[in-house]
Amino acid sequence: GASGAATKAIARHLKPGATISDVGSVKASVIAQMAPHLPANVHLVPAHPVAGTEYSGPDAGFAALFDNRWCILTPPPEADPAAVARLLDFWSRLGANVETMTAEHHDLVLAITSHVPHLIAYNIVGTAADLETVTQSEVMKFSAGGFRDFTRIAASDPTMWRDIFLNNREAVLEMLGRFTEDLTALQRLIRYGEGDKLYDLFARTREIRRGIIAAGQAIDAADLDRPHGKDDDEAG
Repeated sequence: GASGAATKAIARHLKPGATISDVGSVKASVIAQMAPHLPANVHLVPAHPVAGTEYSGPDAGFAALFDNRWCILTPPPEADPAAVARLLDFWSRLGANVETMTAEHHDLVLAITSHVPHLIAYNIVGTAADLETVTQSEVMKFSAGGFRDFTRIAASDPTMWRDIFLNNREAVLEMLGRFTEDLTALQRLIRYGEGDKLYDLFARTREIRRGIIAAGQAIDAADLDRPHGKDDDEAG
C-alpha cells in the first residue's frame, strides 16, 4: 500500500537507466501506483519472490531463502528487454527459479495459490477462537496438524496481508466466489453421504500435493518441528 508514496519520494534521485523493482505480493496495483511517478529514462520491472515464512522483516531472512523458489517478474509491455534480463539474472543468482507473466495473470494465480488460502486460515483460526463451546486452552492443547498449519499461516504480518487483500480485491473475490461454490458442493456430498465422490475428490487433491513435493516446492515430512523456512508462503 506504500508503493506509490515510496516511488514518489525516490523518483527525483534515480539515475538515468536505473531499474526499479519491488517484492510485493500483488502486481497490477503496484504498477498502477508506481509507474506515474517514474521518469521516462527509468526502467520499471516488478517482481514477486514467492518465498518466506510467517515471520517478517530482515531478521527473518536466511541464506537459503530463495533456493529453488519461484520469483515472478511482471514487466509492463513497454519494459526494456535488457533491464528485464538483468533482473532475471539477479534473481537467478540468488538461487530462484524465474518466471515472467503479465501482472494481471500473476494476481489471479496468486489469489488462489496464496491469498485465498491465507484468508481461509485467518477465518478458521478466528472461528475457533470465537466458539463458545470450545475454550481457548482446548484449541491450543488439541491442535492437530491441519489446524496447526492454519495457525502458522494466520501468524503472518497483518499489515502486509491487509494491503494484499485490498490491492488484489478483484482476483481474490473471484477466487473466493469459486471456492464458496465448491465448498457448498462439498457440503452436499457430506450431507447426503456420497462417500465415493468424497473419495474421488480427496484422491485427486492428494495427487496435487504429491506433484508439489515432486517439483521441490515442499518437503515430504511430518509437520512436527518443521525445519525453519522449508515450507514457504509469502515473504513478510
